[in-house]
Amino acid sequence: MDQATIARRLLGLRADRAITQEELSRALGFNDRQTLSTIENGKRPITPSELVSAARFFGVSVDYFTDPFELAGEGAFSWRENNGDVGGLQEFQKRAGRWIATYRHLGRLRGVTVNSALIRVDLTAKSSYEAAAEQGEAVGRALKLGDTPASKLVTALEEQLDTLVLLVDTLEGISGAACQLGPMNIVIVNRNESAGRRAFDLAHELFHLVTWQFMPPPHVDSGNQQASRGRRIEQLADNFAAGLLMPRALVDAFVAAHPAPKEENNLPQWLRMGASRFQVSALAFKWRMTDLKVISKAAAARVDDRHLRMADSSPKPALFSRKFLEMIGWGIDEGAISVRRAAEVVDVSVDGLADLFSDHGLQAPFDL
Repeated sequence: MDQATIARRLLGLRADRAITQEELSRALGFNDRQTLSTIENGKRPITPSELVSAARFFGVSVDYFTDPFELAGEGAFSWRENNGDVGGLQEFQKRAGRWIATYRHLGRLRGVTVNSALIRVDLTAKSSYEAAAEQGEAVGRALKLGDTPASKLVTALEEQLDTLVLLVDTLEGISGAACQLGPMNIVIVNRNESAGRRAFDLAHELFHLVTWQFMPPPHVDSGNQQASRGRRIEQLADNFAAGLLMPRALVDAFVAAHPAPKEENNLPQWLRMGASRFQVSALAFKWRMTDLKVISKAAAARVDDRHLRMADSSPKPALFSRKFLEMIGWGIDEGAISVRRAAEVVDVSVDGLADLFSDHGLQAPFDL
């Protein structure tokens, strides 16, 4: 582990625990806080004995400062939950941190960029919902997502924006997360949701990444947020996602070929057909049609959402991503990470790790 990362983790932990430089300096046996300041600023390396003393003072292992496969307080997460308070989120975030830290560390050793090339959009919390949808459409055009944006969004994020997408088994009630780790951007999506929900969640989290500088999202995004600003940002994210996945021009072409039925009894079937066309949920398609005034708000409100449920015949996607497993495979091949440590990082057995490679059409870089 490089000294810069150790210094950053030391400073972060001290700030998190509200410990002053004077207090930590005394614990490390320094005559004044200037020595600690030079360590935290990266101007002086910390010695092994000083690092042991710091770990003892904070009640953590030395690995907290030196393990490249842990985030150790680095990174900012914004989780999207659907069903109220979610227990165990802190522990799950630590697991997610190991996935992200491992990818970052191996990427640095491999000499490939882990710095995302994200588009920035000109939106603030005061922007209109229409402006958010228009920005979503603009991002879709910039990424050349084609006639069915949902089908190409993962590939576009990974290949054009160098953004890591991880499809995982999240906690119940968590649909996904956006994460920023310095210049590295990550989206985590619950792979157990329907394909339409996954696409919308991915587009929603992309909004947070491209607006993070001006609208940092809360640690937990909730549809039940009471704070007006937090709720408005979530609605902006939803409108951005709707515009990105269902651009007006493509919607107009669909409606021209398949006009909305005049009889409201036929509306659910039409909404399900449109949702299938755009590979989104029928509920998301309904509200996009309302926003574009294809159907009235009154008609939309009379639709029983239970009639919008759609069977999802698509297979559950493989865990993590091919891009992530390729990085793990390189690390094993080069001896940068052991097979057993790699299995521990992704919470599977060694046999399970081999299966993960197979699920992504990759040859496992080790013999069982």
